[in-house]
Amino acid sequence: MTRFQQLYYTSCEHGLSGFSGFQFNAVSAGVTAETRQAVEALAGYEPPRSLVESDTPESLERCPVNLCYRPDDREGRRATALCVRYVGRDSARRFGNYFAHALHSEEFTAAAGGMLPIELWDSPVWSREVSARTEIPGIAAPPPGPVDARAVSAFLRGHPHADRLPELLAAVCAALTEHGSVVVVDRSTERIAHWFAAVSYLLPPPLARGLSFATYVFRPARSRLHLIGTVPEAQLAFGPDDEAAYTVFDFARGVFPEVPVGPLAHLLTRIGVGSVRPVWSWTADYARGDEGTPDDWHAPVAAAAASGGITLTSADAHAVIDWLAGADHLGARRAAVAAGLHREHRNLDDRRLAALSAAAKAGGDTAAHQEIEGKLHGSRMRAYGAGAEDAVAPVPIADPMTRERATALWERLLTTEARTAHERTRLLFWAVGARLPVAPEVMARESLALARTLLGAPTPAPRFRFDVVELLRHLPVMRRSLVTAVEEVLEQRAGQEQLFSQFPAELLREKDLEDRPLLQEHRLRARAEREPAETVTIMFRILAIRGRTSPDEELLHGLWRQPSRTWTHREAIRVAEELTASGPVDEAVGEWFERALRRNIEDEEALESCLHLCRMLAHPGRFAWLPPSAAEYVRITRVLDDALQDAREATELVDAFAIPETGQWAAPRALKRLRLVPVMLRLPADVGRLRVRLAELNHRDLDAYLSIVHRRVTSGRRIDDVTLGHVAAVVTLTRGARLSQAQEETIAAIRAHPAERWHVVDLQRLEQAVVPYQAELARRYAEWVEARRRGPMSLPRTFAFFNRRTSTGTSAPSGTPATPATPITRTSPTARSKPASPGKPVSLGKPPSPGKPLSPGTRSPAEGTSPDPTGRTPRPTGRTPDPTAPPPSPDPDNTRKPKGR
Repeated sequence: MTRFQQLYYTSCEHGLSGFSGFQFNAVSAGVTAETRQAVEALAGYEPPRSLVESDTPESLERCPVNLCYRPDDREGRRATALCVRYVGRDSARRFGNYFAHALHSEEFTAAAGGMLPIELWDSPVWSREVSARTEIPGIAAPPPGPVDARAVSAFLRGHPHADRLPELLAAVCAALTEHGSVVVVDRSTERIAHWFAAVSYLLPPPLARGLSFATYVFRPARSRLHLIGTVPEAQLAFGPDDEAAYTVFDFARGVFPEVPVGPLAHLLTRIGVGSVRPVWSWTADYARGDEGTPDDWHAPVAAAAASGGITLTSADAHAVIDWLAGADHLGARRAAVAAGLHREHRNLDDRRLAALSAAAKAGGDTAAHQEIEGKLHGSRMRAYGAGAEDAVAPVPIADPMTRERATALWERLLTTEARTAHERTRLLFWAVGARLPVAPEVMARESLALARTLLGAPTPAPRFRFDVVELLRHLPVMRRSLVTAVEEVLEQRAGQEQLFSQFPAELLREKDLEDRPLLQEHRLRARAEREPAETVTIMFRILAIRGRTSPDEELLHGLWRQPSRTWTHREAIRVAEELTASGPVDEAVGEWFERALRRNIEDEEALESCLHLCRMLAHPGRFAWLPPSAAEYVRITRVLDDALQDAREATELVDAFAIPETGQWAAPRALKRLRLVPVMLRLPADVGRLRVRLAELNHRDLDAYLSIVHRRVTSGRRIDDVTLGHVAAVVTLTRGARLSQAQEETIAAIRAHPAERWHVVDLQRLEQAVVPYQAELARRYAEWVEARRRGPMSLPRTFAFFNRRTSTGTSAPSGTPATPATPITRTSPTARSKPASPGKPVSLGKPPSPGKPLSPGTRSPAEGTSPDPTGRTPRPTGRTPDPTAPPPSPDPDNTRKPKGR
């Protein structure tokens, strides 16, 4: 039999030490030095200050009693318990003596007969008298004291702060886990022992045996036990580093900490001290045996409590369900727990229902498994139908019986609970995903009902639309039902062709309507509105469905609604390409071609498209489609386009475009506006004819023409023969031309620029080109040629003459002299005092050879420079030349030079 070793420790004259004082008075045989050291450390006692000098039996009885227990391992197998009492005086009559009686066992639980350590409170086993001998015998299981579950329950019922038991229990659980200490303060150690007993009874027995405690410590801050008792007179001062390690419950003053109460503490205190002992015997059937912390005990304790008929909270049930997944040690009991939880807790979420279903299946309870699976499928269907965020996508159901029950539930939900089209859509998709064996007629009926509802519903939200698209993709019968529903609408209400532009009919594909030509045509018409760029292609597909080769006015009117009932040039080209050139077409086709031809043309790209269309329609077969006015439009446009291609001289184009259609019809007007002037300036010019015909151009075309000529004149490049002809036509423009002021100024600039800026050879060519038409202008150019040959110092200063019209234009009356010719020359300093005599004849000398090329490296003089006939780089003159004055006297030796050179 396992026995306890006994140890007495007090201040005495006879003991193990051989001298008087605190020592072990007597011990049992076999007590180790380690045990003696442990007992000596625990046996210290300091009475409250008011009771230090107690020496009567009555006063000593009022002193606190310290029942102390300390396990040496976590399970309390090897442990020591001792009772320390204050005895007042020692043998030397000094106060402060105490007597400690300790019990130690290597198998404490077995030696105590299953008794909890706290039940040794006030046990008859405890002695307070010294032994005459130093060796005392061991003892068997000691008798318990008066503390038991009934006494503790009565104590709690009478205590004003009994409602603090859950927090106290939670604090002790935390101390067991986090190695802290809980301090209990009350008016007597007897009351403290009852608090300790309440906690010990409510803790799982292995945890209770691992709980160290002392019912009285005068200075709690010096103890590291789990539970520490003390009285109000004790010193509760804790250092800054110790406050977090101690949780103080002062029942004497009603001061308590805020402690979070976990689910285990709630469950145990709800069961109560008086009812908890059977639960621990039940728990043995559910515990795995490796539970170490209070959290490890929650699920098996809750499962045991539920098996005994104790109602669990949601937190308890959830803990048990989460624990069941790994509770393989339960065997068949696992299914019983799952079935019981399913009966008692009807609002579990899908995750926990799935865990219960798996536990029932693992425990071998097929009926419970199928029942839970049915509820789980119903929950999943409802969540999926409602579009819940945590809804689980359907997966195939393998078990035939479960699949049949799920199908019946699905039909009931679809009939009685699905309130919106979106819910019905998602339920149908759930049936597809779960592969429910729904009867074909049921699926056809439900999908047709859904299709009819969808056609009358407003535009859906993006999620709803996505779900319908997915359903159509995975459920073929839904497509057939949608086709049927659309056909019903079109038969009942005419003019609903745009139905295919709306949801969900727009989701139908062409192959869905293979045997319904009318629906195919309506679908294509709706597509034309959504994809206007494909309208021509769609029109010919409709014609193929109808078995016809030419569209009529109704079809054209129905397809081209927006933005206008007119083909673009590109669309007209595509139509012309697709129609058989030699075949007949409806009269409306020719009218639509004419409207396309007369569309406004804004740019070169549009013009080229229109010309392409005209070239196609000029084909004899297609030409026959056109009304007379459209045919004439094509003919005139082709004539003008050919003129631009075939003309050999610029005046030919002016003649060709001198017809009223160029101002009335879009294509001729665009040809004139966009191409006439550029093409004219690429062709040689008959100066005599062109100078007369230029005035026939409208102001816009003449502006463009003069602008380009001006750019070429002032470009600084050598002048070719084509450009020279156009310049000659401009500078000799006839008198009858009605010009704007801006045009007058442009022509004046064109006349003046060559005199000073052009290369002498090009200026001489211009002089020769204008001689037949403006002799006076030719003479002035000739004077400039000679003056520039003489050198830059003799150039005229102004261009007044060139700013006037030619002799056949709006010049001064005949015989009126021009601006006085006061020759101004640049001379050397010695020559400036001798101005040239007015009217002095100038010897022009020998003119240069026509067409003589420039010397290598020379260029036309730039603005602000004087030409240098020697070919040197021009230099700035610093003055404005006066072309109204005759050229200065020649300087044949080129001896006059500007100052500083």
